[in-house]
Amino acid sequence: MSQWITVLGATGSIGSSTLDVIRRHPTRYRVYALTGFSRIDQLVSIAVEFSPKFIVVPTLAAANKAQALLASSQHECEILVGADALVDVASAKDVDMVMASIVGAAGLLPTLAAAKAGKRVLLANKEALVMAGPLFMQAIRDNGAELLPIDSEHNAIFQSLPANYRGDFSQHGIEKILLTASGGPFRNKTKAELSQVTPAQAVAHPNWSMGAKISVDSATLMNKGLELIEACFLFNCRADQVQVVVHPQSVIHSMVQYRDGSVIAELGQPDMRTPIAYGMAWPERIDAGVKHLDLFDIARLDFTEPDHETFPCLNLAKDAFERGGICPAVLNAANEIAVAAFLAEQISFLAIPELIQKVMSLCPEKLVHCLDDILAADKWAREQANSILAEFKNNKQLAGQE
Repeated sequence: MSQWITVLGATGSIGSSTLDVIRRHPTRYRVYALTGFSRIDQLVSIAVEFSPKFIVVPTLAAANKAQALLASSQHECEILVGADALVDVASAKDVDMVMASIVGAAGLLPTLAAAKAGKRVLLANKEALVMAGPLFMQAIRDNGAELLPIDSEHNAIFQSLPANYRGDFSQHGIEKILLTASGGPFRNKTKAELSQVTPAQAVAHPNWSMGAKISVDSATLMNKGLELIEACFLFNCRADQVQVVVHPQSVIHSMVQYRDGSVIAELGQPDMRTPIAYGMAWPERIDAGVKHLDLFDIARLDFTEPDHETFPCLNLAKDAFERGGICPAVLNAANEIAVAAFLAEQISFLAIPELIQKVMSLCPEKLVHCLDDILAADKWAREQANSILAEFKNNKQLAGQE
C-alpha cells in the first residue's frame, strides 16, 4: 500500500532530492501535496509529473500563474494559497509523512502542525527546533508522531545511537556527540580575507549543493551553530556534550563517542538522498540512487578544531541555547535578516555575526510558555535587526566595510 507524502519546499534542493527518491519507488510513495514559494514554473512542472492532490503557493498572483501553466499542460490539480494552506496539507488526514524542508522561520507552523497531527515528520527545517525546540519535541511526544532527522549530521547521529535510545546519555554509556562540519568555502581564510568575500563566493559550497541562505550559514558556521542547538533538542543533551569537528571531506557525517572508548560513525557520499531515503523508509533501507563510497578513492580523512575567533557565529549559537527561553528564536531571526542583507550586498560578510551579536545583546531573558511567545520574539528580533541594519548602512565601518 502506497504512503502519501507532503513535500514542504518542493522546489528547493531537499525537495528535489526527495522527489528523486519518490521517483525511484513509485508504488511505495505517492505525493499528496507540493509547496513552493518563488519557482512557480518548476512547481507546476513537478506537479505535472507527480500528480499531487494539491499544490500550495504564497500569493494569488502565484496561483494565477500556476493555474495558467496547469491549463496549458492539460493537467488538473487544486491550487491552495497562503500560510494556512501549508498547515492544512501538512496535517491532512490522508498524509502519512511530511518532508519539512521550507527554509527559515516560515517552516515552523506547518512543521509543528504535522507533529500535532501525529505524522512521520522528516525534519530538514532546523529552524522549527531552533526556534521552538521544547514545544516541538513535546508536540511529537504528545501526539504519537515520528521524528526522523534529515540533516545529514543529525541523521548520522540518529544512526549511530543505540536503537532503543530514549534521550539519556548515561543509560547508554554515551559521552558526547561529534558533530562534523565541512568548514565551508572559507575555512582557511583570515578575517582580513573574509572582509572582501562576495555573496557569489559564499554560496559556492565545496561539497554540498544547497540554497543560498543555508550556503551562507555554512560559510559563517552559523549553520553548524543551529545544528548544535538542533542536536541538543533532538537528543536531549547539553551544549557541552556536543563537540564540533571540522572535517573538510564531508565523508563522515557525524559520530557518537561512548564511555568504553568506541566511536561510532556514519559515512557516505555528500548526497542528501541518503538521509532522505533513510527517513522515508525507516527502519528499512531502500535504494536512494547514491553512488557507493569508495574509500580507496578518498584515501584520507582530515579533522581540525573550528576557528571560533574568525567564525564567531558558532559561539553565538551555543550561548543562545545555554541562555534558553526566547534567545534561540531571536538568534535565528537576527541571522535571517543579516544573511538576507549580505546576499543583497548591503553589508559585508563580517557584518553578519556583528549584527547578530548586537541583537543578542538586547535579547531579554524571557521564558517560552506557548507558540505566541516564539512568534512575538521572532517579530521583535526582526525589528531590532532591521533597526541595526539601518545603522550599518549609514556606517560602513560598522558594516565591516572599512
